[in-house]
Amino acid sequence: MKTIRKITILGSTGSIGDSTLDVIARHPERFEAFALTANNNVEKMLAQCQRFQPRFAVLLNPESAAQLAHAVRENGLETEVLSGIESLERVASLPEIDAVMAAIVGAAGIRPTFAAAKTGKLVLLANKETLVMAGRIFMDLVKAYNATLLPIDSEHNAIYQSLPQHFNGNLAGEGVSRILLTASGGPFRCASLESLSDVTPAQACAHPNWSMGQKISVDSATMMNKGLEVIEAHWLFNAPPDKIQVVIHPQSVIHSMVAYVDGSVIAQLGNPDMRTPIAHAMGFPERIDSGVSALDMFKVARLDFEAPDFEKFPCLRLAYQALTVGGNMPAVLNAANEVAVESFLAGKMRFTAIPAMIEHVMQTIPPQEIATLDDVLSTDALARSKACDWLVAQQ
Repeated sequence: MKTIRKITILGSTGSIGDSTLDVIARHPERFEAFALTANNNVEKMLAQCQRFQPRFAVLLNPESAAQLAHAVRENGLETEVLSGIESLERVASLPEIDAVMAAIVGAAGIRPTFAAAKTGKLVLLANKETLVMAGRIFMDLVKAYNATLLPIDSEHNAIYQSLPQHFNGNLAGEGVSRILLTASGGPFRCASLESLSDVTPAQACAHPNWSMGQKISVDSATMMNKGLEVIEAHWLFNAPPDKIQVVIHPQSVIHSMVAYVDGSVIAQLGNPDMRTPIAHAMGFPERIDSGVSALDMFKVARLDFEAPDFEKFPCLRLAYQALTVGGNMPAVLNAANEVAVESFLAGKMRFTAIPAMIEHVMQTIPPQEIATLDDVLSTDALARSKACDWLVAQQ
């Protein structure tokens, strides 16, 4: 009889959280949603508590947590409701927990993801910012505490599947020549550069292939999402920037590829559905049903590839630049981007101002080394402050 794997989902009310719970529901004999966390979505969290009856539910916002606690009591549920960042860290490191799905969007996900690694958990990493902002520190932590790290991003999960089974971080030793990181190109792949200044938030969030939250949808539209993934790939696979090549693939069927020195290119293909990489990581090393329909190659019919346009999508260039500089610069890039996307979604600035804000902040803050998580968080705060100053100056 298999042991049921108890899972904490950091960010259960988001799209990754939804997909993770869908996979759990398909395999109740394998998985248990032991703790669910979110920011402030009381209604959705209550529905998840009613269906999955977790031991803990955490809302970061105290007022929302109080509302949830009342609703949980009213519905006769036994779920214990907690609030605050310390509670996120607690449920990510409970001794009963076997795995943590780290799916909180943004810098807010770093501390609980670190807590999971420090207790040697299986970390299913969907939070980009942990590696983008604190890649070296986090990877050292994973190694020091013997945690297991499996990537959830469809691209990094595809690379993981396309590398040798016991890959140890030595690309050259395994005969790898390049990592080919695929990108859909987002909703504006065929748009003219001139037309992007008039883009609305609704247009930017209308991704042609994937169903995602607003922030990641805008990142896909600017191609910052792919830039952040380049930085992630560097840390996950010990790959220098010049060995990571972005390839535009509009069908989103090939999720990424690994090229070898003998001329072979190994790719992972599938329908664009996050349940595939989630099920791969949750069931690893076994394969389990994800609920995703089989890929129909005859329906796909063709696979197209293009080089990225760095002029039209300068965020991708800025991400490569931040990775090359290293130190605090990826954290600066990420923080400025979060402020820029939030400002764009709020109607405070144009779509084309997003890279302008990021570049300004990167030029304003001098490069320096980062040694601790406190260094990362202070860099994040400084960059956000500079980004807000820039926005005020433009108005």
